[in-house]
Amino acid sequence: MSEINNFKDLIIWQKGMDIAEKCYFLTKLFPRDELYGMVQQIRRSAVSIPANIAEGYGRRYTNEYIRFINIAQGSINELETHLILSQRVGLTTKKNIELIISWIHEESRMINALIKKLQLSK
Repeated sequence: MSEINNFKDLIIWQKGMDIAEKCYFLTKLFPRDELYGMVQQIRRSAVSIPANIAEGYGRRYTNEYIRFINIAQGSINELETHLILSQRVGLTTKKNIELIISWIHEESRMINALIKKLQLSK
């Protein structure tokens, strides 16, 4: 098991970055008139996942860390909703979002496990 020296060593942060990156590439395929609509919503919620994990990691107290991890979990739910809606309204295909959604579900499980671990350590 590797040592964790900063937030970049966290697997959940790395997975969050992968999700955000994939969402940026996906939204480049959306119509230009969605730039300030769904594109912005997907990118904002995707970036919020690793950003809140990183911010929480840097907090001094466990309760603060848990709060930011919970915000990241909320962003996961928001992102999944935007992706599903994008597919439902024809901005993308189910095939284009399947991998991202599977990564989102994995990230969600990892975040829930971390929250439980942090709560037990208090």
